[in-house]
Amino acid sequence: MRNKTIPTFVAIAVGLSLSGCSTYVQNVIADDFEPVYQNIAETLEAPPSGRIYKDNGQGLFSTGTRQKQVGDIVNVTMLEGFSATKSNSAASTKSDAFDVTLPTGLPNILTGGFNPGSLTSGTAQNFTGSGTASQSNSLTGSMAVTVTRVFENGNIEILGQKKLTLTNGDEYVRIRGVIRPEDISQSNVVLSNKIANAEITYIGAGQVSDPVSQGWLSRGLRAISPF
Repeated sequence: MRNKTIPTFVAIAVGLSLSGCSTYVQNVIADDFEPVYQNIAETLEAPPSGRIYKDNGQGLFSTGTRQKQVGDIVNVTMLEGFSATKSNSAASTKSDAFDVTLPTGLPNILTGGFNPGSLTSGTAQNFTGSGTASQSNSLTGSMAVTVTRVFENGNIEILGQKKLTLTNGDEYVRIRGVIRPEDISQSNVVLSNKIANAEITYIGAGQVSDPVSQGWLSRGLRAISPF
């Protein structure tokens, strides 16, 4: 009875360790995409100047957008779509021939018992190869981001994240980049293709994302496998 109990405990321990590792990997993925709260500098209130409108404000009859400040919110509409296709082909052919004419009447000791009169040798090599690769992606939607920095030339650095909690997992969307004030519409919206140095991340973590991810043990075996 004791000998049968030990393998049972070993199997249970291995199962718990594997499930714990799976949960750890999932938590690591989630932690990598936790919301990042930028340390937004406090805006100091200037002393009253007696004027009705501020220098960075929008007048009553003004049609331009107000100059953004650190902490302001901008809406980003994502219209991302890329498609790339690459094909390559190669072919080569090589052949050669070699003829030797032997004089007639040679002794049998030199010709091995036969005298064909001529010997012919030839080689031929053919190679054909081709390859095709294609990749495409699309991302649409909208989310709000925060102004984290205003440069001297007026350009604006934005940063924002959105976490969507579903039944069996979470989804994270992150946007970071630099935009121009003139690219912001009257409704406070900027298109994602107007973002310079854009970093757009969309990833999921949870039970739905786990089946499409390779396990840690499989990744380790593939790393040391010579094949």
